[in-house]
Amino acid sequence: MLDDLVDLLGPEAPEPVPVDWDGVESWLGVTLPADYKTLASYGPLDIGDFVWLHTPCVQDGRFDYVSWLKSTHRSCRIASRDAPPHEPPVFWPEPGGLLAFGVTRATSCLFWDTSASDDPEAWPVVIFHRDALYRGVNPWHSYGAPLAETLTGLIRTGLPLPGGGTLGPLPATMRRTAFLTEARPWTPPSRRDDAETEALRRAALTEGEGVEALRTLLPPPPEPFLGDADWAWVQEQLGTRLPAEYVTLMETYGGSEWLGWLRLGAPLETGDSGLVGEQWYRDAYRELREAHPEYHPLPVWPEKGGFLPFASTLDGDVICWLTDGDDPDDWPLIVVPRHADQGGPLPRGLTDTLLEWLRGRFRWEGFPGFDVDDDPLEFIRLESYG
Repeated sequence: MLDDLVDLLGPEAPEPVPVDWDGVESWLGVTLPADYKTLASYGPLDIGDFVWLHTPCVQDGRFDYVSWLKSTHRSCRIASRDAPPHEPPVFWPEPGGLLAFGVTRATSCLFWDTSASDDPEAWPVVIFHRDALYRGVNPWHSYGAPLAETLTGLIRTGLPLPGGGTLGPLPATMRRTAFLTEARPWTPPSRRDDAETEALRRAALTEGEGVEALRTLLPPPPEPFLGDADWAWVQEQLGTRLPAEYVTLMETYGGSEWLGWLRLGAPLETGDSGLVGEQWYRDAYRELREAHPEYHPLPVWPEKGGFLPFASTLDGDVICWLTDGDDPDDWPLIVVPRHADQGGPLPRGLTDTLLEWLRGRFRWEGFPGFDVDDDPLEFIRLESYG
């Protein structure tokens, strides 16, 4: 059947992108179907101008194989609760879980059902059709056939979709995926922590407190990047002492991005990205407050009780101290939201807020949370600046 499919797609094929199949399969913990490995040896493919066959590759800023697998499985798992049977299937890396290999331009996702057989060559293709969600019908459908046979049917006759309609028939074409023209070989990442370290991190999801628990859950970089100035200069420029737990936190982690969302700038940088450089935001807020006080009601440091920013988020929110009182160690946190009305102070201090967030127990509309079936350790990561 694979030979028939290759003949159908024609002799022209993209330049191969090398794949270390032994490394990929060892990392996945499964052997992949031979027909997929033959097609994937050419790199990411656009089949019939509608189906993207994703392969173990990477392109900076565009695609990473393992990130794509995890995000695809997660989004389909969460979306599955919105339509019958309202019970998500099992996904890799669970034994027998569905394993994604492609998507369509209509955002349907293609998987193998690895529970169907001990022989990967017999794994049937399963589709998750996102449009079926809006019709209130089961978005999952198995085609009961392996990859090469399914793609052949997709090109020649088309295949039924959950909720009605068909996928295909499609043109018999195969070319490099347009947004991955510079794809490079993918190197399987090192396995997560050793068993002892992972056990400690998992325990820290529920046990311990303060910076020590935070350090266990999110190991800090070996050389935190703070910047070229010193704390005395920063505090002189700002006209205030800073909360001691913030100084401790920054000396532990330095300028860094947490979970790809929270951005703590290097505090001792002398440019716009440092703590002193946040002056631009305070100035901008004052202008907005003058024009629209109903949406920007807060005083701004050094006004009495004014907010003093020290972090931001991917969504454009700014996290600040509310300088209410003479002792900086008693200042509450407040978020100046980018896309919501101004709320009140947060209930906890900085270290406790971060720890509760990483544990999945902190609930505020601006902070992204974990899904009920997420393993937080899959997402708790830090990128150090500098």
